[in-house]
Amino acid sequence: MDLGLKDKVAVITGSSKGIGKETAALLTEEGAKVILVARNEEGLQEAVQTIKEKTGQTLSYVAADVTKEEDAKKIIAHAVETYGRLDILINNAGSAFAENFENVELSDWQNDLNLKLFGWLHMIHAALPELKKQGGAILNLTAVAGKTPPANSSPTSVSRAAGLALTNTLSKDLAPYNIRVNAVCIGLIRSGQIEKRWQQEAPEKSWEEYARDPKFNIPLGRIGDTREAANVISFLVSDAASYVTGTAVNIDGGSGAAL
Repeated sequence: MDLGLKDKVAVITGSSKGIGKETAALLTEEGAKVILVARNEEGLQEAVQTIKEKTGQTLSYVAADVTKEEDAKKIIAHAVETYGRLDILINNAGSAFAENFENVELSDWQNDLNLKLFGWLHMIHAALPELKKQGGAILNLTAVAGKTPPANSSPTSVSRAAGLALTNTLSKDLAPYNIRVNAVCIGLIRSGQIEKRWQQEAPEKSWEEYARDPKFNIPLGRIGDTREAANVISFLVSDAASYVTGTAVNIDGGSGAAL
C-alpha cells in the first residue's frame, strides 16, 4: 500500500531513540522528509547516522526542549526554512513518573505536565500556521494508563488522560482546516527502560524468553517491538488514514482494559 508520505515534511519530538527513532526511520523509508527533535544533540546525531546508514537518506535534526515555547517555535521554523512546509507533527517526547499520590510533590506534577501536556501545546501552537496552509496530521503518543489508570500512577496517568482529551478536542477544532488529530496509547514496547528491567529481573533469559513471560498478562503473548508501534503511527499520519481523526489507538498486544 502506498501511504502517500513521499515528500511530506514531518517533525518528530523525542526521536533520538525508541519509538520516535523507529518512526523517523520508517517515514524516511516511505519518502518523507523528517526532522528529529530531542534535547540531547549527541543522541540525535547518532540517530541520524543510524537512519542514514539504513535508508541512504540524510535527515535533519534540532536539539531543543519542547517545554520551552521559544524552542518549539525554533523547531517549526527550522522545518519550514529547510523544506518549505510542514505536513506532520508527531508529539512523542515524554517520560513516565509514576508514584502513589501521597508521595508526589507539587513540583513533580508541574514537571510532568510541562513535558507531556504543555510540550504538546507548545508544538501544536507553533505548527498550526503551517499546517493550516494545506492540511496535515498531528499524532500524540500517550499510554494505555491514560484510559485506565492503575494505582500508583500519579502524575503520569493524569497528564496522559489530559492529552487524550486534548486530542479529541483538537480533532473537532482543526477539522475545518483538514488537520487530523489522533493519538496512540502505548503498552509494553521494547525500549531501553524495558531492556534494563530485563537485565535486572532475568539476565539468564534471552530477550525472546523474557518478552513472552506470562507475568506480563499480554493476550498476544509477548512484549511489542518499536517497529510495530511505528507501523501504526505511520499509517495514522499518512494519506491512507485520511478519514481517521479524533481516535486513540491502543498498541498494547490486547492488554488494555478500554477501547
